[in-house]
Amino acid sequence: MFDLTNPIFTDADKAREHLESINWPEGPFCPHCGECENVHRLQGKSHRPGLIQCNSCLKNFTVTVGTVFERSKVPLNKWMLATYLLASSKKGMSAHQLHRMLGVTYKTAWFMMHRVREAMKDDSGPLGGPGKVVESDEAFVGGKKKNRLSGKTAPKKKVVALVERNGRARSFHIANIHANNVRSVLVSNVDRASTLMTDEARHYWAVGREFASHGHTLHASRKFGKGETHSNTAENFFSILKRGVIGTYHHMSEAHMHRYLAEFDFRYSTKADTDKERSDAILRGIVGKRLTYRRSNLLAA
Repeated sequence: MFDLTNPIFTDADKAREHLESINWPEGPFCPHCGECENVHRLQGKSHRPGLIQCNSCLKNFTVTVGTVFERSKVPLNKWMLATYLLASSKKGMSAHQLHRMLGVTYKTAWFMMHRVREAMKDDSGPLGGPGKVVESDEAFVGGKKKNRLSGKTAPKKKVVALVERNGRARSFHIANIHANNVRSVLVSNVDRASTLMTDEARHYWAVGREFASHGHTLHASRKFGKGETHSNTAENFFSILKRGVIGTYHHMSEAHMHRYLAEFDFRYSTKADTDKERSDAILRGIVGKRLTYRRSNLLAA
């Protein structure tokens, strides 16, 4: 268990030093021109802590420039805590709970969470490869009103999940589940040398021939697996996602659905890591990504 009394959660300077140690292990480098040797820290009370000048392009920068934390007025120690809490909560954490724990407004907490989710996004190569198995399945998420006394429910959303056995997961919200949409997701995110495992749905028949091999189970006949031929790993991913929707994220908007899915993908892909390792992985993922509040609101409109 990571100690929540750690100074990086209470002291902004310690938080900045922690972030620098993760993203600048070999020392500062300029995010504007890439210079890593001809830079120096600006000292004195006239400069804010952590400010560095590049002698090549003559621009100033800190460790947050070029990251999802850039231009945020929230202290870095609160960013560290928000990152840790979201990384360690298996089924997610509501923005209301975060705003109570951090002492920020609900709007600030909501936006902070979306920035952290942006850092969770998997930008690496395709899933699978020679000798590896990737499972694909689809499900409807949300939309159930059963056992609720009152309140509206968000419309059901169609999600396709790709899960590499003993590896990473990627899930996608799609408007309609049919052969063309499913094929587009598969060929864009799964190595063709992989073995594909699915159920008997018709939209997998043609695309399955594009991979090294294609195994399927007859769910309609109540046959869910035979040896290594099954898609139960993808089903397990959906069980965690649906519990998160029921217990925490009741109204995931369509505009932000991809970020909520990135959050669950990340935690599933790093399930073997400790909470600290998962939190540090998010902090490494903040580089090269920006999400402004205006852009976020335009997406939600």
